[in-house]
Amino acid sequence: MTETVAAILAAHRAGAMTPVQTVARSYQRIRDHNDPAIFISLRDEADAIAEAKRLTDPTLPLYGVPVAVKDNIDVAGLPTTAACPAFSYMPTQDSTAVAKLRAAGAIVIGKTNLDQFATGLVGVRSPYGIPKNPVRDDLVPGGSSSGSAVAVSAGLVPLALGTDTAGSGRVPAMLNNIVGLKPSLGLISTAGLVPACRTLDCISVFSLTVDDAITALGVMAGPDNADPFSRDRPLAPIAAFPAKLKLGIPKNGQLIFFGDRESEKAYDEACRRWQALGATLVEFDLEPFYETARLLYEGPWVAERYLVIRDLLASSPDAIHPVTREITIPGSRLSAADTFAALYRLQALRRVAERTFGDLDAIVLPTAPTVYSAAQVLANPIELNSRLGTYTNFVNLLDLCGLALPAAMRPDGAPFGITLLAPAGRDAELASIGRVFHADTGLAIGAKALPQPPLAAVPTQAGAGEITIAVVGAHLSGMALNGELTALNARLLEATVTAPDYKLYALDTTPPKPGMLRIEAGAGASIKLELWAMSPAAFGSFVAAIPPPLSIGTIRLADGREAKGFIVEPAAINGAKDISAYGGWRAFMAERAKA
Repeated sequence: MTETVAAILAAHRAGAMTPVQTVARSYQRIRDHNDPAIFISLRDEADAIAEAKRLTDPTLPLYGVPVAVKDNIDVAGLPTTAACPAFSYMPTQDSTAVAKLRAAGAIVIGKTNLDQFATGLVGVRSPYGIPKNPVRDDLVPGGSSSGSAVAVSAGLVPLALGTDTAGSGRVPAMLNNIVGLKPSLGLISTAGLVPACRTLDCISVFSLTVDDAITALGVMAGPDNADPFSRDRPLAPIAAFPAKLKLGIPKNGQLIFFGDRESEKAYDEACRRWQALGATLVEFDLEPFYETARLLYEGPWVAERYLVIRDLLASSPDAIHPVTREITIPGSRLSAADTFAALYRLQALRRVAERTFGDLDAIVLPTAPTVYSAAQVLANPIELNSRLGTYTNFVNLLDLCGLALPAAMRPDGAPFGITLLAPAGRDAELASIGRVFHADTGLAIGAKALPQPPLAAVPTQAGAGEITIAVVGAHLSGMALNGELTALNARLLEATVTAPDYKLYALDTTPPKPGMLRIEAGAGASIKLELWAMSPAAFGSFVAAIPPPLSIGTIRLADGREAKGFIVEPAAINGAKDISAYGGWRAFMAERAKA
């Protein structure tokens, strides 16, 4: 089954499929699916296939993977509309997130539909139409990232970018029976994103599995000088399911389902599943979280939405969707005093949330309390939209990360999902437990009723008290200096690649040595290396013997992890040969041996 990112990569690397075939398959599926409301603009197929043909490095973490991008995120050469034709412009460069995906081997297919200006959780507020929900076609697709979620669920692409300010990366995931990863604020750069609320926005990921989502997150994560809100938060690797897991659930009577007994029963069953997996459930007070949620649309953050479109409101108010207009205009009337009062209250609520999480690994909530048809939402657009945000609106205000997971298929054919939430920086921890829960449900993935793939093994990690070191040259397995590692009882953990942030040089030394230099993020190559684990004493002995101009620094890996490893002093590359195109020292030395 070549539907997931992991399966596509395996097929490409084994030669069972080529990136060109996979990209062509996506375009054919888009034609066969025949829903013009999913994509606002499609990239020219010949152009996408030509880019796929140019890929030469199968070790890239997203080698040949087709990706869809929400149309409030810039892709060079495709218009950015934010679902408002009068707002449309043509970006000259990719957003940082898209640039990193492309550097990792992903192929952008097109720009997807959304609730206009990312204002909505329903997916019906767009002049480009309403994407049909492929799981149950009368239901709303969810928003604002409607097209991206539908594209993944329907099997048109295995990966798509959304955005999330108030739940736009989570509610559509539930309604389409897929995974929605809402990262910690600032983990993925928002440079090149049309803002909804700049202080709360994040770029999110839709995929069929948690492993696929965390792979994409690892590629995109990292600080960016072009985004003043970005933060340097190293992404930990996926870990084994913890032996002692404590999850928070709301106190009895605090959950709201608006009379939907099927959703209530599905949530209770999800909690029992967590207990069967070994988790301890601990009650907490949800009321402060509800209060925080009310601040989002009743407080001054509406003014951030107003700032984005105030010029268009003044010049062409009819160009804006009437519901978007109704929600946004009150932002013009808020005072500085209102803003500070809300900020003071939010700070107090953040302290309450910190205490709540003090003794918990995460909390578990319904992703949304119920489901609605498109007809119901069109008849009552603001109230029903608000209900869908019951468990999502407070998350970014409280600086939490989230992972939306399929949990059940209800008897009426509607999907139900849960969301794991934790303080910022715990993205990998949520993924580590969420992947096990999703697999345990046994649910088919997306709307195509395909079986879930078996869970991949957790990557080998250094043990307690060990240090991981990345080697790129003659210390690689089977090469001349590898014996220096094995003599120190070092253990090979895995072969992997760096983030595309490096250049590799053949230094003018005898014998020849490689020098790896970090450059601007995304502007370099991904270099093959190996991770080895050793004791602190062995690490000290090893490092003490490293001759200049080499030294040990921190190396960023393609999946977002970091490791200590060999780097070169910048002055030493004068006159050195740039061998980055070989992708690693082993390939260069093999070519050199032929000469």
